[in-house]
Amino acid sequence: MAGARAAAAASAGSSTSSGHPPPQEPGLGELLEEFSRTQYRAKDCSGTGGSKVERIEKRCLELFGRDYCYSVIQNVNGDICGHYPQHIVFLEYESSEKEKDTFQSTVQVSKLQDLVNRSKTARCRGRFVCPVILFKGKHICRSATLAGWGELYGRTGYNYIFSGGADDAWADAEDVTEEDCALRSSDTHLFDKVRGYDIKLLRYLSVKYICDLMVENKKVKFGMNVTSSEKVDKAQRYADFTLLSIPYPGCEFFKEYKDRDYMAEGLIFNWKQSWDLVQQTQNYLKLLLSIINSDDDSGLLVHCISGWDRTPLFISLLRLSLWADGLIHTSLKPAEILYLTVAYDWFLFGHMLVDRLSKGEEIFFFCFNFLKHIISEEFSSLKTQRRKSLPARDAGFTLEDICMLRRKDRGSTTSLGSDFSLVMESSPGATGSFTYEAVELVTAGAQTQAAWLAALSERETRLQEVRSAFLAAYSSTVGLRAAAPSPSGAIGGLLEQFVRGVGLRGTSSSTL
Repeated sequence: MAGARAAAAASAGSSTSSGHPPPQEPGLGELLEEFSRTQYRAKDCSGTGGSKVERIEKRCLELFGRDYCYSVIQNVNGDICGHYPQHIVFLEYESSEKEKDTFQSTVQVSKLQDLVNRSKTARCRGRFVCPVILFKGKHICRSATLAGWGELYGRTGYNYIFSGGADDAWADAEDVTEEDCALRSSDTHLFDKVRGYDIKLLRYLSVKYICDLMVENKKVKFGMNVTSSEKVDKAQRYADFTLLSIPYPGCEFFKEYKDRDYMAEGLIFNWKQSWDLVQQTQNYLKLLLSIINSDDDSGLLVHCISGWDRTPLFISLLRLSLWADGLIHTSLKPAEILYLTVAYDWFLFGHMLVDRLSKGEEIFFFCFNFLKHIISEEFSSLKTQRRKSLPARDAGFTLEDICMLRRKDRGSTTSLGSDFSLVMESSPGATGSFTYEAVELVTAGAQTQAAWLAALSERETRLQEVRSAFLAAYSSTVGLRAAAPSPSGAIGGLLEQFVRGVGLRGTSSSTL
């Protein structure tokens, strides 16, 4: 392992000497070093470590301000949520430099702050619905899942006893219904109240689609239902939303990714379908992109259990994919968008990189290494926009065709176990594979095709630059944790990925 790190360091050095180093954002190294040492806590932003975090937050605000006018939801000292940024950005609209001088908020910030304060207890660890991306006037939000009665009635004790750091470690125990627990506590209206505020916040943000990445319906510990999902809310409070259950393996599954020498191809979770981790992640991203590219003005919420592993994975991929198409953060360079998504989407929203690295659960690394799998036109929102200009008969299937839960099922107790195949229930043909074959573009003129190919080439270039910059910075700070060399003597998969990512030649494994 030490030899692998040394080889990577040597490769990084040769990159500099060759005159073609991956582009770096000033402060990215400091960010990754801080990230790999401690989990961000808003209340700890003091002293030497606090000054570093303040610089990170300030830089994020500067990068957001390049292309957007925004308001700030105040979370000083973590008063609202301990693992959310102290200054939560609420993007209001894209703007030019001239518009920024005359910026006037289009929302009632005080009302938004009040809704946030009232709704925070509705979700696990107080991780309320938070807007993080603005695309075509739609808010893409993130959060944790709904809090169960155990947390609602004793948040302080719950956090102390159960917060052990695992996002998805659940125990088999007898399920306890929310209704029974509420009766025991002599407060049958508690769930109506707190979840009512959660729904008001969702509606204020115009969110219609809720994508739930949880594998289970509820998380039970020691006989207590500590978290739940909108899809099993028995009072059907969320019946007016479109619920999409897209179960995705938790952070502990990514130890297998590391143990397989960081090769996701062929790595399959316990599902009765043929997708490996690459195909599953690709298909889920296509689904999310299809939702936000739909014609309505509705926003999107993405969450898992705690909202700090699988959630930032897909939020980050969405941000980078839309940026690569030139549709958001249009003025940011590859190194700058990399800094923004690492700092804001991962670090400042509480991802536990220290814990994950100690366990080999490298979901953070997977996210940025995965960019090589989304460079094609299948993931381009530009393609979606062009497709909408086609006649209706060529438009292919609609969003409703790929929604997991039909209208009659929304808000019901329908459960999706780990043996459920995502699109098998409702996709055209039910082939177990989510593709865009039904929505391929018709032949266009030569000039239009040339422009389209140029745009696709730029997308690939931009994403590859982000990936290369990440690999170079990650290897020199956090360090590469390569698996043992294979019996064939081939170079480790991770080092091979790094070498290809930065365009270098690697050494053979015999020198490791």
